[in-house]
Amino acid sequence: MTKRAERILVWQWRRRGAGPRVAVDLAHGLKRLAGTDVLLCLSDRAEILHSQNAPEAVMKIATYNSIVSLAGRLLTALWLRGKIRRIVGEFQPDVAICAMPGPLDLLMVHVLRRTGARIVVIVHDAQPHPGDGYPFQAALQRRLIRKADQIVTFSRHVADGLTSRAEAARFPVVSLAHPPFIGEAGVPPFAHQGVPHILMFGRLLPYKGLDVLAEALPRIGQAFECRVVGHGPHSPELGRLAALPHVKVENRWVAEDELPSLIEWADVVVLPYREASQSGVGAMAIASGRYVVATRVGGLVEQFSGIEQAVLCEPDPASVAKALERILASPPPIRACVDNGQEWEKLAKNILASAGHS
Repeated sequence: MTKRAERILVWQWRRRGAGPRVAVDLAHGLKRLAGTDVLLCLSDRAEILHSQNAPEAVMKIATYNSIVSLAGRLLTALWLRGKIRRIVGEFQPDVAICAMPGPLDLLMVHVLRRTGARIVVIVHDAQPHPGDGYPFQAALQRRLIRKADQIVTFSRHVADGLTSRAEAARFPVVSLAHPPFIGEAGVPPFAHQGVPHILMFGRLLPYKGLDVLAEALPRIGQAFECRVVGHGPHSPELGRLAALPHVKVENRWVAEDELPSLIEWADVVVLPYREASQSGVGAMAIASGRYVVATRVGGLVEQFSGIEQAVLCEPDPASVAKALERILASPPPIRACVDNGQEWEKLAKNILASAGHS
């Protein structure tokens, strides 16, 4: 008798950012495995649905696009739970994977608990970073963790932060590597023949070390061009960066389809963070053949240790400047580009193994 395909539900209901992208890439990785039937469920407002990387088959669910609309959606929770019940009832998943926790996930978990499906939650941060996340994020994540069968993190740093808490004591927390979102082989670093290009990209929040970078860049003893790109509130640190010569601050949301060209523009991607769980930006940079300068904080140490094209330094201006100068003066060898599909397939296989499935 032919064995029934393992049914795996992957869901993530944020509108934009890393969450939907993780869900899409993980679903693709799962589909590469033999004997799997995968259902991807995203918000009908997900930005990735309109990008070049839009998934071919997806179950869309009406969620929210602001705090106000989230409150409205919570008022119609019974309707939303009914929609979720129909999706789960028709698919009958063996395993359900939450790609990144969000405000409405407890509704999904409540329905899944009645089906016997094993619930896996990918937790990206043990605690929200200052200025990041959504209201009540920490409390909702703790409740989600208590109801999950398996927790997956993308760094040992986050795993250790979770296992020290009471809500994670009942079941294992497994730490797996963060695959890159992009990683196409493009123009090699410094091939453009101009001054070196330094890029800082991501959420423009104080914990990202904006002040460290503002003090580090003037210490570099050679010409360069730097772009600070991402979305965040106006701050004195951003003002200081914008006032520096040869530095351009682009405070804006970066669309999905712009990511490859933005990363390829850079010769060096700098992560001057004061705290970090892991870095999806850093994973993209390494996979795309860029150099990385990262501070020795949180999960960045384990993520970049042993990678020749990455230089780790202390989270202070002098150390960041010295690390940048080291790469600009004597660029180390670049690691061969990885196969993104294979990396996400490996993650998918490891997640299923951790959840007790073959």
